[in-house]
Amino acid sequence: MAREQALLSTEIVNRGVEPSGPDAGSPTFSVRVRRRLPDFLQSVNLKYVRLGYHYLISHGVYLATIPVIVLVCGAEVGSLSRDELWRKVWGEATYDLATVLAFLAVLAFTISVYIMSRPRPVYLIDFACYKPADELKFCMDNCLQVSKAEFIDLARKSGKFDEDSLAFQSRLLAKSGIGDESYMPRCVFEPGTNCATMKEGRAEASAAMFAALDELFDKCRVRPKDVGVLVVNCSLFNPTPSLSAMIVNHYKMRGNILSYNLGGMGCSAGVIAVDLARDMLQASGAGLAVVVSTEAVSFTWYAGKRRSMLIPNAFFRAGCAAVLLSNRRRDFHRAKYQLEHIVRTHKGADDRSFRSVYQEEDEQRIKGLSISRDLVEVGGHALKTNITTLGPLVLPFSEQILFFAGVLFRHLFPSKTSAPPPPSADGDASAAAPYIPDFKRAFEHFCMHAASRDVLEHLQGNLGLRDGDLEASRAALHRFGNTSSSSIWYELAYLEAKGRVRRGDRVWQLAFGSGFKCNSAVWRAVRRVRRPARSPWLDCVEQYPARMNA
Repeated sequence: MAREQALLSTEIVNRGVEPSGPDAGSPTFSVRVRRRLPDFLQSVNLKYVRLGYHYLISHGVYLATIPVIVLVCGAEVGSLSRDELWRKVWGEATYDLATVLAFLAVLAFTISVYIMSRPRPVYLIDFACYKPADELKFCMDNCLQVSKAEFIDLARKSGKFDEDSLAFQSRLLAKSGIGDESYMPRCVFEPGTNCATMKEGRAEASAAMFAALDELFDKCRVRPKDVGVLVVNCSLFNPTPSLSAMIVNHYKMRGNILSYNLGGMGCSAGVIAVDLARDMLQASGAGLAVVVSTEAVSFTWYAGKRRSMLIPNAFFRAGCAAVLLSNRRRDFHRAKYQLEHIVRTHKGADDRSFRSVYQEEDEQRIKGLSISRDLVEVGGHALKTNITTLGPLVLPFSEQILFFAGVLFRHLFPSKTSAPPPPSADGDASAAAPYIPDFKRAFEHFCMHAASRDVLEHLQGNLGLRDGDLEASRAALHRFGNTSSSSIWYELAYLEAKGRVRRGDRVWQLAFGSGFKCNSAVWRAVRRVRRPARSPWLDCVEQYPARMNA
């Protein structure tokens, strides 16, 4: 009970003067109870630490033996003088042709097996993010640029919401962290129509996907027929034929392409799509793979009164990203990044996690996406599991020792850590808090899913990050809103537009979504990434981060 109470905070909200009823003219107040993210490291499960170290050891045991062999051979050779070494090699030793040939054959075979069995590295050649032209605000097209005030005004004119629902969405927008230049499908604001039609969904998805792919193919100078693997992810809009089939048809791709369409997998599906593309490249040797991450906002739009289903209206915005991957060694020189790790966490076995983001109909049979009150808590547990598994793979050895010692101590002596840590003399409980690994020593850049301002603040506090570490996430949220699975690519595009990515830098992409899932991808820059000539940030990057504080 003490732990549960520590996660709650209360706030008294002035709701204004009651307009009608027996209490008309009287001021009304309400008490708002909020649940914050749990401390990731207060209750770390030791099995996830073991899993992370299993990944580390299974891939690093071979390299760990090399220093031992070199040390033993070096000690043996170092004990001999130059003349003794020469006599042992050439003077006293006798070699026959068969022995030499057998030795060379075994050596060549061993090296060949090692090289053939090693998975080829996967490179990210380039990527492109969809940005509707600003003039779409003034013309009839699929998307339009709206401010927060225009959002409420257009929603009111559509006639789909009562004043209470509009006031609720207005309050969400005010604290969402989204600016006044994000993009929405025009159809959601049309009065008296159902925006979630197949025609509108296809128009929205095709406009975003084809624009991003056109830019990608042009930047990389790749023909669509050269692509061997295609993976598309979109959670709520899954037509027949699929979105991947729409792309194959539009670009007339080759007949033996390996195409996949991922649906219903939430905002973390972008990392899942990269993982699937990597596996298919390794298994088929296709050479080039394209990953397309998007979301049909017209299918997340809800025109009812249930507040848990109105939340997505205020946060989700139009967006799409297209990524070109390769496992061909000759593409190393033109690639930007190399994929180092992907760690996926799925909490779907837990009922609360499974229903935290749930598509359903309300009492009036209006379909929408329901956001549970437990979302922040189950998201915190999924994040805790994911970073606990990821830590041993990326953290410096000194950080791993400190972190693992703290986890082991709490595992062996649970009675001493079961109660919340008592505050110190100055009221600070940090002296008794568990050791939080410094992820800034493992990564130079952070691209964390821009779900909302509150989520980013909780992540920053629990991971001990600085304001600058989440600048890209906050900037993407402010400029483009929550673009679902493509948000992590808008954040990486921001870092590139700022010219901050240098050779050897490691980038942590972290996304979470329905299921409940939390997934991480780690990239290493293989060269200095110069400011791109084409980017969704070119017209405004110099205004950030100042614009977020305006």
